[in-house]
Amino acid sequence: MSESDKIDFKMLDYKCVGSDTVVFNLEDGAIVKVKVDIDKVGVATNYTNPDGTPHYIINASLKLNVIPASKKFSVPRSQIKAPPMPPTRPPDHVA
Repeated sequence: MSESDKIDFKMLDYKCVGSDTVVFNLEDGAIVKVKVDIDKVGVATNYTNPDGTPHYIINASLKLNVIPASKKFSVPRSQIKAPPMPPTRPPDHVA
């Protein structure tokens, strides 16, 4: 890639204004929570949009959480990792 084909960006700091989560109540009683997070944002230092406005690059991610109306769910037993049990020994007063 030549220098003329390369667009340079300055990374920008950011902060959330308001809540980062939006909550929806569905008709069947379920709740959908959508959380938005910005991973990285930058503004071009050697390029502008055709209308002259700054050109931004934004990497964002969404986290979706659906809570059923029953608030119940299941997982296979194989996914449950039981902590190791400490060895048992008889009490000191038992001979």
